[in-house]
Amino acid sequence: MMDWLQLLLPAWIMGTLLVFLTAPLGCLMLWRRMSFFADTMAHGTLLGVAIAGALSLPLWMGVTFLALLLVAVLWVLHDPRLPNDALLALCSATLLCSGLLLIQHLPSLRPELLSYLFGDLLTISWSDLPMFAIVIIVALGVLYKSWQSQIQIAIDPDVAASEGISGNWQRLIFMLLLALFTVLALRAVGSLLMGALLVIPALTARLLANSPKQMVLWAFVIAQIGVTVGLWSSAGLNTSTGLTIVLTMAVLFTLIFIVQKFKKLS
Repeated sequence: MMDWLQLLLPAWIMGTLLVFLTAPLGCLMLWRRMSFFADTMAHGTLLGVAIAGALSLPLWMGVTFLALLLVAVLWVLHDPRLPNDALLALCSATLLCSGLLLIQHLPSLRPELLSYLFGDLLTISWSDLPMFAIVIIVALGVLYKSWQSQIQIAIDPDVAASEGISGNWQRLIFMLLLALFTVLALRAVGSLLMGALLVIPALTARLLANSPKQMVLWAFVIAQIGVTVGLWSSAGLNTSTGLTIVLTMAVLFTLIFIVQKFKKLS
């Protein structure tokens, strides 16, 4: 039993810490209609992993560099003539193909490809937790300071601008926070599932909440249940942690959706 706790407890603590970012960022992403941005950022991490492997650097350095580069590229490409979702689709496909192509030429990375794609939260150790906790606390501080401005822009950008809120500045803050989340979540759910970790709890919370505050709280609860049940289930069933966590959240969404549909019919 103690061996199980030594393996699962740091992973569960890391997942719980991550949920503190998952809930508010996921809700903001839905309100700002930027769900595809998370997938683009997630696909880019694979290229960051490949670059770090090619240069023999720590993986977090490659992923961080790529995340910041993507934010800069999207900032430069921002143009009223170019639809935002089309730009994200372009970047997502380009980064994913580039990452997979580079990994094909790096034999040392191929055995770990599945863990990069789908994550392995069980690799988190006690020594990893302090740095993760510090980074998440800093990110939450930035998010707390800009929270009201982010909500106002999500509700009505014109009214927010008339009140002196800079839409571009808040957009940059939001993208940088998502980039930071991407770096942190790589080991939890992998590059292909980060978007799901943000979107599914927020989407489920939308079925239950009557206010923005309630939606964030419900998203936190759903994400925490998904992490806890998914992590322990993956250990017992010997399955990928990222896949099991995301499927657990998807099952919760399905059950809540069905229950609410039956309530409306009755």
